Amino acid sequence: MAARTGADTRLAEEGRLGETAAVITDGLLAGLAGGLVIAAWFLVYDLFQGRAFYTPTVLGAAIFRAGAGLDSPATLTPTLDLVLPFTWLHLLVFCIIGGVASYLLSIAERNPNYGFGVVLLFAIFECGFVFASQMIADSVLDALAWPAVLMGNLLAATAMAAVLWRRHPRLAILP
Repeated sequence: MAARTGADTRLAEEGRLGETAAVITDGLLAGLAGGLVIAAWFLVYDLFQGRAFYTPTVLGAAIFRAGAGLDSPATLTPTLDLVLPFTWLHLLVFCIIGGVASYLLSIAERNPNYGFGVVLLFAIFECGFVFASQMIADSVLDALAWPAVLMGNLLAATAMAAVLWRRHPRLAILP
C-alpha cells in the first residue's frame, strides 16, 4: 500500500486531488498534441523541401552543439543523435507549456474574468516567441524559413487550444 503524504490527504479532503490530476492530464495531452503537430508539420515541410529532418537537425545543432555547423547549414547532415534529443526536448517543453496553460484555464474556469487575461497572455507569449527568435536565434532563422517556423508554432498552438477547449467545456471568457 502506498503511503499518503499530508499534501495529497489535504487535497483529497478538499476535493482537489481529482482536479489536480485533471489539470496535469490536460496539460500533458495538450503538450503532446502541440509537440506532435509541430513535429509533423516540419517533417512534411522538410520532405517537400527535399531534405527530411533538416529542421530538427538545425535546431538540435543550435541547442546541443552550440550552433556548430550553422555557418553553413546546407552542409548539415540529419542524424538521429541530433533529431531525437531535440524532438524529446521539444515535446517536454510543449508539455510544460501545456501544463501551465491547463492550470491557467482551470483558474479561468472558476473565475471567467481571468479568461481574457489568459488569452492576452497567449498573444503576448506568441509575440514574445517571434521577437526572441529574431533577436537571439538569428543564425538559426537564417538556416530555416521563419514563416515556416511561425506557421508550425501557430499550428501547434491551435492543436493545444483545441485539446484544452474540449477538456474545459465550462470555460467562459469575459473581459
